[in-house]
Amino acid sequence: MNNINDHHKNIQDLCKVLLLLETEEEVLNFLKDLCTPTELFAFAERWQICMSLNDGLSYREVHAQLGASLTTIGRVARFLKNENYKGYVALLKKLKKQTNEGLK
Repeated sequence: MNNINDHHKNIQDLCKVLLLLETEEEVLNFLKDLCTPTELFAFAERWQICMSLNDGLSYREVHAQLGASLTTIGRVARFLKNENYKGYVALLKKLKKQTNEGLK
C-alpha cells in the first residue's frame, strides 16, 4: 500500500463508510475508534473555528474564545474562503438550512 492511487482508494472507502452512519451516537463511536483523543479534539476545534469565522469573529476573537493557534485559525480561514473543496461552506449551508427549517 504505497502508491498514491491506493491512498485515494482508502480515502474513498472511508468516505463511503461514513455515509453509512445514521445517528450522532454512531458517528461519535466510530470517530472515537478511528481517532486518538487529540485528533478528535483537533477536528472539533477546527469546526468551532469555522463556525466562529463564519459568524464574523476576527482571528484574535476566535483565538481568545477557543485558545486555538493563529496558524490553525488561518488554515481554517483559507479553506473556508479560498480552497476549491468547499467542504466547510457546504456544511455551513446545510446547517443554516436545517436551522431555518427548524424555525418554521
